[in-house]
Amino acid sequence: MLAPMARTLVVKATAGADAPERCAQAFTVAATAVAAGADVSLWLTGESTWFALPGRAQEFELPHSAPLAELLHVVLTSGRVTACTQCAARREIGPDDVLPGVRIAGAAAFVEEALAEGAQALVY
Repeated sequence: MLAPMARTLVVKATAGADAPERCAQAFTVAATAVAAGADVSLWLTGESTWFALPGRAQEFELPHSAPLAELLHVVLTSGRVTACTQCAARREIGPDDVLPGVRIAGAAAFVEEALAEGAQALVY
């Protein structure tokens, strides 16, 4: 019997506090996939880029949603978190500003991850 193919889930969060339900969905799906044992890469783009900074996820509130800081912690612990290069630059966020474990990378890295064999990309 063949072992199941390893799959990677690439989740791109494009919203932050400006669209809280969409934002929370991205983080919830990413953390749930990590908990299920999937290889997960969470990309923070647009307004969600702010959550790469210390303390910002703790400020996010959405009724009936898991705390964003906890979801982010789950992904940082067992997955990967990337802040978009251009999005970070527009917000004057540099590599020394982000949470430990968050990297800053651009479109080429996203495309590489999203097009990798066995990858599934979701954009929120």
